[in-house]
Amino acid sequence: MKTIISKSYSIVFGEKSYENLYEIIKENNYSKIFILTDINTSEYCLPHFLAHFATEVPFEIIEIEAGEIHKNIETCFEVWNALEELEGDRKSLLLTLGGGTVSDLGGFVASTYKRGIHSIHIPTTLLAMVDASVGGKTGVNLGSLKNLIGTFSLPKMVLIDVSYLQTLPQNEMQSGLAEMLKHGLIADMDYWNELKDLSNLTTDDLERLIHRSIEIKNNIVLQDYEEQHLRKGLNFGHTLGHAIESLFLEDPEKEKLLHGFAIAQGMILEAYLSYKKELISLTFYEEIKEIIRSIFDKVDLSDNDVQTIFSLLTHDKKNAFGEVNFTLLKNRGEFSYNELVTNDLISEAIHDYLK
Repeated sequence: MKTIISKSYSIVFGEKSYENLYEIIKENNYSKIFILTDINTSEYCLPHFLAHFATEVPFEIIEIEAGEIHKNIETCFEVWNALEELEGDRKSLLLTLGGGTVSDLGGFVASTYKRGIHSIHIPTTLLAMVDASVGGKTGVNLGSLKNLIGTFSLPKMVLIDVSYLQTLPQNEMQSGLAEMLKHGLIADMDYWNELKDLSNLTTDDLERLIHRSIEIKNNIVLQDYEEQHLRKGLNFGHTLGHAIESLFLEDPEKEKLLHGFAIAQGMILEAYLSYKKELISLTFYEEIKEIIRSIFDKVDLSDNDVQTIFSLLTHDKKNAFGEVNFTLLKNRGEFSYNELVTNDLISEAIHDYLK
């Protein structure tokens, strides 16, 4: 699969990408390498990685707890302290081996430790491959508020090896699919149409679809790295999706909702907003709703949940001057950002969603 060139780094594919990793390590003369994993990737992915990892540089493994609930500043302190205790210095390299939590948190830790050390992402989930590891955003949650603390910091390389997906549970594969569907909706309707039917996919098809998804995101990021305009298109589904994800994250009585499952619900809601603002047709909205509902179960929301969602929207990091900004669909395969939406219309969208 062809290498994708991003802003000062490359996204490489397949087992030969480990040769690229070796070359980067050799060229940069790192003093020490740290491999950040969580308890799941340590068990299921680390053996595969170490079997392909060739280096004379001494390395250490740092393991954190798994899950979005641990993507916080407390875990960062644990990793910073581990780096210091293991004598990490400015010439150290941090490899993140894991899903979105490991990529986001590891990138943030690397960008801040001793004012910044190099990082390389080796994503092991579909979601991390098509989203978290690409684009240079790092971040951790502030309480239940998603990615409120973070930096823009580019890795030295992203290594995509779809072999890691063989150990991934089905719900984690679905979670990553949500971001891929989003990429089709905002930028490539042929891609969206191909993703509608995944029943006969082969491993080669999956790698090709992942490559295209990364390509779509990378093309947008290259035009607007710090999200001043076009990169906001990648937020489709995320304003209400993040609020729903935070709702389930902070309520101890609710089962935690994977990121992609929350974003899928957000895409339905924000597609409705797009329709009501006359940016897309009713037919297109109904198509989106039908396809997403065929993959992701509807989430039940009580009246209290809806009030919590409105409260969470006020903390969304995309807000400016006290107003909630949405990215909405505009026609097929296009988007419109900085769309202001009234609370009444948001309520209408939730009511339609719950019908």
